[in-house]
Amino acid sequence: MKTPKAESPTDLHAALVESLGLGIADGRWAPHSVLRLDELEGQHNVSRSVVREAARVLSSKGMLESRRRFGTVVQPEECWNLYDPQVIRWRLASARRLEQLQSLNELRGAIEPQAARLAAERASWDAGSELVSLAARLWAAGQRGDQEEFLRLDVEFHAAILKASGNAMFSQLQNLVAEVLTGRTEHGLMPHLPHHEALQLHVDLASAIQRGEAGAAHAAMSRIVEQSTEEMGQIWSSNQGGAGNAPLGPPADIAHS
Repeated sequence: MKTPKAESPTDLHAALVESLGLGIADGRWAPHSVLRLDELEGQHNVSRSVVREAARVLSSKGMLESRRRFGTVVQPEECWNLYDPQVIRWRLASARRLEQLQSLNELRGAIEPQAARLAAERASWDAGSELVSLAARLWAAGQRGDQEEFLRLDVEFHAAILKASGNAMFSQLQNLVAEVLTGRTEHGLMPHLPHHEALQLHVDLASAIQRGEAGAAHAAMSRIVEQSTEEMGQIWSSNQGGAGNAPLGPPADIAHS
């Protein structure tokens, strides 16, 4: 019989960061409350150095702050690095998931349509052709219900548009968009089979960029993001039995991305 492999300090550290990050994002510790590091040692059965390193990582994300005479203090959300991929994941895993997705989609709505416009103006023919190819593969994955492949291609498609914009700052937002798309899938806020209209929008967007039609590219991406918001609200409302303040949108099988 094999002896179970002991967790390494790196594993313990990563697990503690994840546990504390999720807890703070979900409100387990209220803003301005004090985290007792000695209590965390016992609760998680880890060393003081592991606790300190986890606190350092969360402090670098703006979620904790070390204060003399007070200790390690939980910071309000406005202090967090909301663009950090881990922070995005923790917020999406919290009870305020829909609110976080709406906030992220509002950011997408401000950035991605303009990125699509710039891509139509600046992308090479080869880059445009690759987008058309990606859209075709995305269509095929959606039609056969391959959700894992669909997500992979959708992330690649949106990252390619941000890159094709020629704006390096837009391009660096691809991780944020990837977390939104992944979060939707992981938390059951997208249909198993995307509707024809949503798939067609991706094809129209890629074709507009390839043809250099900036206005059409901007409009198609705007509608993609709008549909995403409508769809998430509809699915969330259905899952909650119609309760809550989710925005009304079209039927849950008409949109994606």
